[in-house]
Amino acid sequence: MTGHESRPPGVDHEADVEWCHETVQGVSRTFALTIDVLDDPMSTHICLGYLLCRVADTIEDAGHIPPEPQAELLRLYDEALDPTVDTDIEAFRAAADQWLPPVDERSADWTVVAEAPRVVSTFEELPDDVQAAIVPPVRELVDGMAMFVDRHASDGGLRIDSRDELEEYCYYAAGTVGNLITNLLTRGDIAADRRQQLYDTAVEFGLLLQLVNISKDVYDDYTEENNVYLPAEWLDEAGIEQENVVDPENREAAAEVVSRTASHAQSFLGDAEGYLKAMPLRHGNTLAAWGVPFLLAVGTLRELTANPEDALTERGVKISRQEVFAVMSAMRSGGSESLSELRKTISKRPYHLVAKNAD
Repeated sequence: MTGHESRPPGVDHEADVEWCHETVQGVSRTFALTIDVLDDPMSTHICLGYLLCRVADTIEDAGHIPPEPQAELLRLYDEALDPTVDTDIEAFRAAADQWLPPVDERSADWTVVAEAPRVVSTFEELPDDVQAAIVPPVRELVDGMAMFVDRHASDGGLRIDSRDELEEYCYYAAGTVGNLITNLLTRGDIAADRRQQLYDTAVEFGLLLQLVNISKDVYDDYTEENNVYLPAEWLDEAGIEQENVVDPENREAAAEVVSRTASHAQSFLGDAEGYLKAMPLRHGNTLAAWGVPFLLAVGTLRELTANPEDALTERGVKISRQEVFAVMSAMRSGGSESLSELRKTISKRPYHLVAKNAD
């Protein structure tokens, strides 16, 4: 990103990298797990790439920003990431200032927005080939989010209309991240057929994770962010308007739509597993880093299948901390169970109970 050096002189790059690693812990539990299990330099590359994406995610999810300035902010951020344009990240930060919560009320997400110049300046210190791998998919994500904000400007929040639009949204929100990961992994020499397999399945890996999140977070997405990702066409078939998706009287019918969305997510499991098996373990990459969120998605789909109505209440759909730790331990140990075996086991029963019985 040689078009604009935003990093002020005298800043300690190593301290900035450390700050980024510490900050991501409060932003996303799942991505923090991934970054913790990666080795350097991939750990830092993914950390910074994720934080760049998170700035846009936070702006897009901000219910207090009207659609027009919301889309303008996203486009300004996109320009700041464009190495061919003179727009500086400080211009984005200045424009975002009026929408930032007070410092003492600022979440980890909003802290990342407030510190966007630090994130970008730290990113600009990475090798050129790493920047070239990360910038295009991040900008595609940002552009897609701006497009969706514009498209649904009159709705007051996102209101996904159809299965096709749901997949389109998931592509911009997460398929782009799959491409980002793949860009990093395929730097240097790699067999053409392996490269092709990775790019053929990278988007499906992202779609799986995003669709699982959409299936399990219906209540929070609507009540906290005024977004409804369950397609209107599916809710219409169940006799429910999107504005009434979490109403108690609609719970049984809406739960069927949650189940339908979760089933759609399950259709990407095979390709996602194939993606993980094709991954080269280099540049600090590890199978555990991506195997853990994959297997946690499998566990979440198991819980969604059993109790889809929980996604429509404050209770939410979660897998236990004990199962998370058990899955992490299994992936880190690289034991006798293959990814396929773990997927099969976890799809049926919480893994910590299986592992405990095995002991």
